[in-house]
Amino acid sequence: MIKDTINKNECNISFEVFPPKKDADFDTAYDTLNALSTLHPDFISVTYGAGGSKSKKTLEIASYIQNTLHIEALAHLTCVGSKKEDILSIASQFAEHNITQVLALRGDRPKDMSDEQYNLRDFAHASDLITFLKAETDLSCAGACYPEKHFECFSKESDLLHLKFKQDAGADFFISQLFFDNDYFYDFRERAAKKGITVPLLAGIMPVTSATQLGTTVSLSGSSIPKSFSDLIATYGDNPEDMRKAGIDYAIRQILDLKANGVDGIHIYTMNKPKMATEIVNSIR
Repeated sequence: MIKDTINKNECNISFEVFPPKKDADFDTAYDTLNALSTLHPDFISVTYGAGGSKSKKTLEIASYIQNTLHIEALAHLTCVGSKKEDILSIASQFAEHNITQVLALRGDRPKDMSDEQYNLRDFAHASDLITFLKAETDLSCAGACYPEKHFECFSKESDLLHLKFKQDAGADFFISQLFFDNDYFYDFRERAAKKGITVPLLAGIMPVTSATQLGTTVSLSGSSIPKSFSDLIATYGDNPEDMRKAGIDYAIRQILDLKANGVDGIHIYTMNKPKMATEIVNSIR
């Protein structure tokens, strides 16, 4: 189980990957996973489409990780667009493929979901999903956390309260949203401990290797950009190769600082780029 490796290892190292959009791209996806497996991560998480639009692809990728590569797989599972029977069906498919661990998320509202459907949804929060899964299935659950708070939450205190709900519902550990300033994570970790959060907190790190990627990343995550990172973009953003090197170096320095400050684990958002992941892991181990 992933929670056992977190407690055993000095600093857990894990990756996030996403399923291919097209079935024809699965061979490339498997090549990516094979390359990542040589880095011996403690686990690999697999993302999930809004409203379950990629659930079968998530299952196929997670099954390959778990059953062929023999690496712990953490399948993302979102609930905002799902009924209880949908979740039970997916959980049954996971069980058939030896997938026993999920990252329980509310997820983004599907574009075709009406206001009426949204207001009558079975799961309002990720904590509701975790409560349901723990009661109705044998799945182990992880959850998400937000060092700078979830963008929909009106205060950091309220955000921590929701995090405590997820822990009390049965979350074994939390993976953080990406961030570019480690001080946000350290402050969050301290506040979480005072709130009674006792499960491990894994720091989510996304290497930004192009100026274009940064704009997309910030708009999706709401993460703050420290001056040191904006200066890096200003200096190297117009040169793709220099920007790539600078972005990877920034992520490496972030991770080394996090490890020096005793984080429970590092979760690298690989963007399905094994070469980049290799450069980072070789520099932090």
